[in-house]
Amino acid sequence: MRALLVTNPQATTTTPGTRDVLAHALASAVKLDLVETGYRGHAADAAAQARADGLDLVVALGGDGTVNEVVNGLLRDGTGDDVPMLAVVPGGSANVFARALGISREPVEATYQVLQALEARRSRSVGLGRVDDRWFTFNAGLGWDADVVRAVERQREAGRVATPLRYARIAFDRYLRSAMRKPSLTVELPGREPITGCHLTFVSNTTPWTYLGPYAMHTNPDCSFDSGLGVFALDTMRAPTVLRHLAQVFGGRPAGPRGARLLREDDVASLVVRCDRPMGLQVDGDFLGLREKVRFNAAPKALEVVA
Repeated sequence: MRALLVTNPQATTTTPGTRDVLAHALASAVKLDLVETGYRGHAADAAAQARADGLDLVVALGGDGTVNEVVNGLLRDGTGDDVPMLAVVPGGSANVFARALGISREPVEATYQVLQALEARRSRSVGLGRVDDRWFTFNAGLGWDADVVRAVERQREAGRVATPLRYARIAFDRYLRSAMRKPSLTVELPGREPITGCHLTFVSNTTPWTYLGPYAMHTNPDCSFDSGLGVFALDTMRAPTVLRHLAQVFGGRPAGPRGARLLREDDVASLVVRCDRPMGLQVDGDFLGLREKVRFNAAPKALEVVA
């Protein structure tokens, strides 16, 4: 088996020692090449080249941003039988996609899981989401969460570590700003009248789709890699409503969040979100800029993943 290891040296918990141990372990099972990313989009370019070269496997060592780049590189020319399998070894701060696959947060243990799966020829087909021309593995959103992601990215650029406490502080600050704005989002679902006056929209590809430290966030508990997309939108940012739904999504209720001010659908093939004014968009924890219209689509069994 021919494989490529793509590692991001800037990821939160990725170290040269971790990279070397992982590379040595993988090289015992596959014919391995290594790429260490040096610029934004490098992981995507490397993954696209791996597909063009007919490799069998691409291993992503890094955070969710690295994984997202690798996935977008693998699927740059669409899905197909020639797409290499993907394996993930977590090296970031949240590692949502890896954890949703049941992969250990510890890189050494995760490497062992990957090797065991390769030996047993064990993999699974996972569905993905798509935002216009960008693939996502676990979540995308417009509004509050995108504002938080943008602010956290700026903190990282300033050299500050993205801790759960910093996320919480930024989320509270951005909530206060969002609560003072007029709702500007319209959600269009197949076969339904447009839902106007939304403040935020989360679109999930699995559950949970984020973590606050050890606490998982389940906006759409019935959403999975084997179903369509989950949609969660609020038409108010009043504190009682937001606090009630925060308690529901972090409390892990089996039935999921419910409420009169909440739009929630758990198996959606496609949707469109329109904005009265440009709104921030985040995809798998990366800020993609301001948008006025976004189309989301579910892509069943889009990628084969070693897990």
